[in-house]
Amino acid sequence: AHGLAFASGCAAMACVFQTLRPGDHVVASVDVYGGTFRLLDKVFGPIGVQTSWVDMRDPRHVREAMNPRTKWVWAESPSNPTLSILDLAAIAEVAHQGGALFGVDNTFATPALQRPLALGADLVVHSTTKYLNGHSDVVGGAIVLDDPELAQRLRFLQNAVGAVPSPFDCFLVLRGVKTLPVRMERHGRSAQAVAEHLLAHPKVESVLYPGLPSHPQHAIAARQMSGFGGMASFVVKGGEEAARAVLGATRLFTLAESLGGVESLIEHPASMT
Repeated sequence: AHGLAFASGCAAMACVFQTLRPGDHVVASVDVYGGTFRLLDKVFGPIGVQTSWVDMRDPRHVREAMNPRTKWVWAESPSNPTLSILDLAAIAEVAHQGGALFGVDNTFATPALQRPLALGADLVVHSTTKYLNGHSDVVGGAIVLDDPELAQRLRFLQNAVGAVPSPFDCFLVLRGVKTLPVRMERHGRSAQAVAEHLLAHPKVESVLYPGLPSHPQHAIAARQMSGFGGMASFVVKGGEEAARAVLGATRLFTLAESLGGVESLIEHPASMT
């Protein structure tokens, strides 16, 4: 496999999308990370790159959205923050049948829990800021792929555009990777306990966690992941006012963006990202 390091996860994705030209088309999952939406809609959209946003929980929607100009199919599973699970092998087959490359943002799962290249993806992106580093002291990104020709193209773009991390930041990520499997196992165990507690709470309307049998794509997650991850989302009864009250009342969870570090964090994505 080939790997490239970047100064942020968004820089890694921007490098991928710089392979596009005006008139090219992307099919992207409707609930991708906000930074991915910002890049495709606000940066590459104005220069003529078109994006179709689809619900990829049904791979047929991907097929219906593709056209002869589709160069990339872009997915994220589990997604941020709705924790949707996508059938990566099925989407890879659809993308390749249509002549497109298939990219996966694997930040939430990490290579410890999910390996998209083995499921048919052409390229995987990680925000190394999160679980790969694991200590809340790095901002970075990474691209992993097993296509030498595409890797050479991306290396050229990386060299031309910049946004590379410092050697010390790379050292910190490599330090974190050494403990990644152990940390992800514990993250998953804790998230499962939190999700089960919330599911039984009378003031919680719904809980989104792939490890719960009630999750709509639980069976897919169990098939393509070796664990369910450390992220859980929930909806409280009473709307935004009640949600803000929860945010202000936590003691062990700090109100802050990001994830994957040694701290336990809580956030309200609609108002904070």
